[in-house]
Amino acid sequence: MAGRNLEELQKRYNSSAKPGGRPGRQPWGARGPMKKPANTKAIVKRLFGYIMEYRWRMALAIVCLFASTGASMAGSYMLRPIVNNVANGDLDAATRIANLGSGLLVLALVYVCGIACTYCQSRLMIGVSQNAIERIRNDLFSKLQTLPVRFYDTENNGEVMSRFTNDVDNIGMMLDNSLMSIIQGSVTLVGTFIMMVYTNIWLTLITVAFTPIFMKLGSVIGGASHKYYSAQQAALGAVNGYIEETVNGQKAVKVFNHEEICKEEFGSLNNDLRDKQMKASFYGGIMGPIMGNTSQISYSVTAGVGGVLCALGKFDIGGLAVFVNYARQFSQPINTLSMQVSTIFSALAGAERVFNIMDREPEAPDAPDAIDDTPIRGDVVLEHVTFGYNPDKVILKDISLYAHPGQKIAFVGSTGAGKTTVTNLLNRFYDIAEGSITIDGVDIRNYKREFLRRNIAMVLQDTHLFTGTVMENIRYGRLDATDEEVIEAAKMASAHSFIMRLSDGYNTRIEGDGANLSQGQRQLLNIARAAISKAPILVLDEATSSVDTRTERHIERGMDRLMKNRTTFVIAHRLSTVRNANAIMVLEHGVIIERGDHDALLEQKGRYYELYTGKKELD
Repeated sequence: MAGRNLEELQKRYNSSAKPGGRPGRQPWGARGPMKKPANTKAIVKRLFGYIMEYRWRMALAIVCLFASTGASMAGSYMLRPIVNNVANGDLDAATRIANLGSGLLVLALVYVCGIACTYCQSRLMIGVSQNAIERIRNDLFSKLQTLPVRFYDTENNGEVMSRFTNDVDNIGMMLDNSLMSIIQGSVTLVGTFIMMVYTNIWLTLITVAFTPIFMKLGSVIGGASHKYYSAQQAALGAVNGYIEETVNGQKAVKVFNHEEICKEEFGSLNNDLRDKQMKASFYGGIMGPIMGNTSQISYSVTAGVGGVLCALGKFDIGGLAVFVNYARQFSQPINTLSMQVSTIFSALAGAERVFNIMDREPEAPDAPDAIDDTPIRGDVVLEHVTFGYNPDKVILKDISLYAHPGQKIAFVGSTGAGKTTVTNLLNRFYDIAEGSITIDGVDIRNYKREFLRRNIAMVLQDTHLFTGTVMENIRYGRLDATDEEVIEAAKMASAHSFIMRLSDGYNTRIEGDGANLSQGQRQLLNIARAAISKAPILVLDEATSSVDTRTERHIERGMDRLMKNRTTFVIAHRLSTVRNANAIMVLEHGVIIERGDHDALLEQKGRYYELYTGKKELD
């Protein structure tokens, strides 16, 4: 069996989410292929905004840079009298040696000062760049906490992680190395030009004549380099996304014997990344040698003409030695910049990807007068609710129902009928466009999201446990809970007995999303986490569908205690778990086709009767 081709893999891991239907943990991303930044100046300006927070350190670093560059300029010019002194045959040997020694001593002091300033400038800039990177990471992570659930339902996890690692690291490399290289190069270029004009105007014109060649070469090669570095970043994101998905789904890979297919598909993505990295590295790497060789031509022409001027008595030997040194320094900033092109363009491509997430629309803000302190009893009403994750595909169609405080409402129906969508809307993971949802007579859009979600506890089919102890994972439901409250919640969820059998009881450390626990044990901890929240509204989304019947009964005992005195919404495929519900809603294609309690629905002998008696299976 052949794996997916490269084009399909790239589309899946680097294109927009699959249109239509309810977003889920899809393997494809929510963004298009990497393109050239629409506004490079805006990206650069935004990056500078992060380092300007430390403007005084930056200013001091620039002062040190000017001092270092000035020392280099002065040191180079001081060679002129030293060389002329050595070449001057009118002075006796002792005088020339004395002059040479004093000149070299002053030159050494100047260079020592330059080295000290360079050291200070480097230390200051490292601090500025690392503080800026810390702020970028904090802003990116903070942004992720404000994004709606739709983002996580459609964006690939590996692609998001790539922004935190590769892209941010590339920005850090640019701020650490390239930024000061650009500033120093500019200062050196201007300072050298002034000293060259002061030393010899004619040789300056010859050297400057080669500058358009440098700029044209840099523009051509730099443009190609930027294109391939952007493509490289996109390919890297696809590889990371595939790795993340495959590692998480390794059991499924092995169960269905897809190891060879995975290796083939990964090899295709990896080869594509290699090709793009080779092109990016090639264009980034050839600029230095090309610019260096071009500068050698300029250097040779300048030295040749200067030698002729010295022979004609129009120029002194010391001046020629100094000017040749300046000519080398004049091309050095251009060469240095060319060597930084790969880092700069890689960082700009990474910055675009990072800012792409930072610029995503967050959840709509709460109303200024949103409620956040009124006790909630749990009286829930949905009236004529119509909703679709995408405008062109409606999932729920004119849904109306109610749940009084303490009642248990169950949803059954085929996969994709809209059962989970109802609970997504109740939590305001998505906002409805038509109809209304009220709790205790108040539209849920008039509650603060934080307050609303604090009053709705959820137990999902897919449990997630964090790295930490059992106690810490249960306390995640309410961080201010005491140890005694945690233990009480575990007892309510029927989890206390198995926890006490663990090696360190409640202090047993959980890693790898609870890999050392069974599915049933993980679900019991999830129920305990919901119990400790003390939320008046409870949502159970197929909480027992992935466990065996014996474990299911054990979990149901915990859920029965949890549901007591709470308004509960239950989504279940196993209809035995909803028999005691106050009302059962049968959904098909986003419409409630039947409603009533267990006995009433059986008497109707409709869709619920078919599902319960096994005459027709759930789709």
